[in-house]
Amino acid sequence: MAALLPRLPKRIRLTPSSPTHWICRTCQQRRAFTPSSTSPQTQQQPPRPNQDEARTTHFGYETISETLKASRVGAVFSSVASNYDTMNDLMSLGIHRIWKDNFVRGLNPGIQGERKEGQRILDIAGGTGDIAQRMLDHATLVNDDKRTHVTISDINPEMLAEGRKRFGNSPYKLAKRVDFLEANAEDLSAIESASIDLYTVAFGIRNFTHKDIALREAFRVLKPGGVFACLEFTPQLSNPVLNGIYKRWSFGAIPLIGQVVAGDRDSYQYLVESIERFPSQGEFRDMIREAGFLIPGRNGIDEEGGRMGMGKGWEDLSLGIAAIHKGVKPV
Repeated sequence: MAALLPRLPKRIRLTPSSPTHWICRTCQQRRAFTPSSTSPQTQQQPPRPNQDEARTTHFGYETISETLKASRVGAVFSSVASNYDTMNDLMSLGIHRIWKDNFVRGLNPGIQGERKEGQRILDIAGGTGDIAQRMLDHATLVNDDKRTHVTISDINPEMLAEGRKRFGNSPYKLAKRVDFLEANAEDLSAIESASIDLYTVAFGIRNFTHKDIALREAFRVLKPGGVFACLEFTPQLSNPVLNGIYKRWSFGAIPLIGQVVAGDRDSYQYLVESIERFPSQGEFRDMIREAGFLIPGRNGIDEEGGRMGMGKGWEDLSLGIAAIHKGVKPV
């Protein structure tokens, strides 16, 4: 009877220690088959990407990792430091000096009358010290204030070196009315909270990786009633015809001037592209407000009741090539 029954095939046993192999017809590679009973802890997991490396930002028109931007920007300003003021003259035909004079005059640094202490001013991305020089001159010569002090802060040591050359053995340095701080505007831990009367940044904030963080740091270090003031290029002129002419000049002439005068076309190409990537006047005004500041001039009237050309919350210069933004820390 048993002989009449069909013979059963022998069972094939698969064990985890002896995986079978098969050939992938698509990629023609030998692969191993592992039974599902293998513990998941023994399976190799793909590496997780570093979050800092995964975050990207812009460097001109180029998209790069956030961790690289500070060093890339630093390399640009290290390259242009010794020619920075000369290049600004050539790029703007000297108009940047008028803008800076207007910027400082509108802030009216210094305190009139008898006071034991003057203002404490923090000039961020102060580099060559030209804004600080104007601040101290105005405080001293216009307001007869010989106590106001300016701290020039910059992330780039080569730019700070140019500022130290500018002041040399000037009366301001001898009187200890100016000092220098190498620091990142996004981390001003060396500056006490609520210790600054006036925070200024001229043609520097567009290079910051996290502008919102820098604005919050500005808010932190300012005293209640203190003023944030920014002078910066704008990405677009309101007149489309003039905007086209301006863009042709910016992208055609400025990198060429950088190549001829400084032997560095790439750095000045970045400077032009960085302007294009900066927020519009309205967008940047809103960023200042979101950091906690009050925006003066929203109705075209400043806090003293006079016209100040800031009806939209900023003041355009030279048909909108540059603009002045201000914010006041609430009391």
